[in-house]
Amino acid sequence: MLQEKILDFMRHEAYRPLSAEDLAEALEIKGEELTEFWVLLDQMEHHAQIIRTRYDKFGVPERMNLVVGTLSMTSKGFGFVIPDVKNSEEETDVFIPVSALNSAMNNDRVVVRLHGAAGIGKAREGEIIRIITRANKRIVGTFESSKSFGFVTADDPKIGQDIFIPKASFNGAKIGAKVVVEITKWPENRRSAEGKVIEVIGYIGDPGIDILTVIKKHDLPLEFPAKVVKESENVPETIDQAEITGRRDLREFSIVTIDGDDAKDLDDGVYVEKREDGTFFLSVHIADVSYYVRENTALDYEAKNRGTSVYLVDRVIPMLPKRLSNGICSLNAGEDRLAMSIEMIIDPNGNVQKYEIFPSVIQVYRRLTYNIVRKILVDRDEALTQDNQDILPMLHNLEAICHVLRQRRMNRGAIDFDFPEIKVKLDEAGKPVKLVKRERNLAESIIEECMLVANETVAEHMFKLKLPFMYRVHEQPGLSKLEKLKDLLKSFGLSLPSLKEGEEIQPAILQKILKATAGKPEERIISTVMLRSLKQARYESQNLGHFGLAAKYYTHFTSPIRRYPDLIVHRLLRENFNGLLKPKRQDKLKTILPDIALSSSQRERLAAEAERETVEMKKVEYMQQFIGEEFDGIINGVTAFGIFVELDNGVEGLVRVSSMENDYYQYVEEQYALVGERTKKVYRLGDPAKIIVVNANVEDKTIDFILADNGTFRPVAPKKTRSSIRNLEIQEEKQDERKEKSKKKKSGAKWYESAPKGKGRSDKKKCSTVKRKTKTKVKKK
Repeated sequence: MLQEKILDFMRHEAYRPLSAEDLAEALEIKGEELTEFWVLLDQMEHHAQIIRTRYDKFGVPERMNLVVGTLSMTSKGFGFVIPDVKNSEEETDVFIPVSALNSAMNNDRVVVRLHGAAGIGKAREGEIIRIITRANKRIVGTFESSKSFGFVTADDPKIGQDIFIPKASFNGAKIGAKVVVEITKWPENRRSAEGKVIEVIGYIGDPGIDILTVIKKHDLPLEFPAKVVKESENVPETIDQAEITGRRDLREFSIVTIDGDDAKDLDDGVYVEKREDGTFFLSVHIADVSYYVRENTALDYEAKNRGTSVYLVDRVIPMLPKRLSNGICSLNAGEDRLAMSIEMIIDPNGNVQKYEIFPSVIQVYRRLTYNIVRKILVDRDEALTQDNQDILPMLHNLEAICHVLRQRRMNRGAIDFDFPEIKVKLDEAGKPVKLVKRERNLAESIIEECMLVANETVAEHMFKLKLPFMYRVHEQPGLSKLEKLKDLLKSFGLSLPSLKEGEEIQPAILQKILKATAGKPEERIISTVMLRSLKQARYESQNLGHFGLAAKYYTHFTSPIRRYPDLIVHRLLRENFNGLLKPKRQDKLKTILPDIALSSSQRERLAAEAERETVEMKKVEYMQQFIGEEFDGIINGVTAFGIFVELDNGVEGLVRVSSMENDYYQYVEEQYALVGERTKKVYRLGDPAKIIVVNANVEDKTIDFILADNGTFRPVAPKKTRSSIRNLEIQEEKQDERKEKSKKKKSGAKWYESAPKGKGRSDKKKCSTVKRKTKTKVKKK
């Protein structure tokens, strides 16, 4: 590709910035390619892949003391720029002080000029010299106003500045309203950003306003566009016989689905047999969504924009319209469905000996849930066992292959964290009534292992064909993070091998540490720090392996109803069924897949953030009823300003260091601890702690604790909410009305008293008329 050719030359061969003409000459670009070159150069400069100097010469940022990346603000006003590309572990995030932001806002993509060299272990520092793209075109926040102007305080504390709203742009918003603001003027120098209210969401305290605010904040689409709905309505609700032609008919197999009790979008089914030679025949069947959602259709564009289904605490925002996600694409029991199937022969050691991937037609024999399977296989529930006697042998085979596949993963060094998930139960009004800790059980492990082996097999299949593809990758952890983990392990008599730049750590080493600490007091602290030391998994068009799974090849193939990358994987498999892709098509895919991977990773993280935010919000609301009560917990975070304690019910709160009364406490980073100066009392990550709940602020989404044996409980005065501010404003408006009414009365009385004699009765009538008019005017106001 020409773009790669330009970048490679400028990074490795060009010793100085070059003019466009010199660059074209050096690269020997001529003829039709020259036209493409001029257009591409402008595009690359626009996206800051290359930088144009004031003398119209071009160079790459990293060779010009510049960094291109995304600004991540803190609530304290300063920020860090996270580079798009890090060429080594030494290239840390870039610290940006408040004075060097130059009007940039959270999540803006920017160019930074570095200031000097960073010291060992210290962050680099710089100033923002260019804003490439603005991220905050719309902001959700709380509206406040005076008589002549208004402003909106963003809900996101990382948006550290209020948005100025001219009076003409209030759009009916009142003080205390939750609103969506569209930025009309970006901040410049000392001038705040300016915007207009485009939507009034409601007021704090209104039913459902909390979740709706999160939805608006993350710009999650609630409704499907009319064109998408129309396309979905054209999709048939049943399968036509003609659609089965060319597919393998598997409707006689007793395929089962195993999902949560409330799941409606069922996209995977399984079937297994154990053979006489000890091998397993495992087939995994995934809804053939790519058959219905074709490339470049309205459905496809919408699915790409959404990227994933979003599972909020009180609702699901689906990637596809319900007619597809809950209808023709969902593997509902007893109904014919089109599928993409993979059949595998797996030996007793969990290795895939043979496999075949093909389009099929299936009919799910029975819909099972995790609870039903657990009760049959673990609890030995007699009634359920009897009801499912016909598939009982297969369920036992599923249990057996689950253990075989899991052991294979563990043998090769996969890292398996088992942190429980907290589910919030809501009543009909949306109020949290219960927190349920969901720990992974055998039934969930069965499906997990079957899906993992299917995903790995599909990824290896496409990699060996050397075709463009979408991978799920998880890269090696950074050396700096591993050094911190190494320091912690030393204090527990454990160790990590020393690594040099470029050396890789094997996941089996980390797995061994987890096994060694299982069930011990330090298990929690080590698991937490180890998890934080790992990088985040993402989508990529190149195969980089999956560190956490200790897998050479991995993709997401098994959830095309709710994840766009899985839909892409199905599409790529389908195109390959009729022979290898033509070179022109491969070139196009190589161009579009990196963008799809990046977009999908971003949408996945945004969805996870929204999901987490709604859960945390409801946890805070749930804890309001326990102010003043004691709980047992575990310290799961230590900072210079306090310790974070997680309770057994999954709720996390902060014990501020200022509330600790028996000593002055210092933060010792390498020990992940606060240590008392005089008492030498240590509060360390992973230690148990008994706390008292002091405050639970829904608006700020914070919970404050004090230590039961090192603090004094003082009830926190209720913070004025935006709704209470609005009530005060209404009272002020009424008071103004009363004053104006009184003023009108007085002015009317003076008029009567000063009237000429001889006109008393008629003048009294006039006075009454004035009073009535005054009353009417006040009332209207």
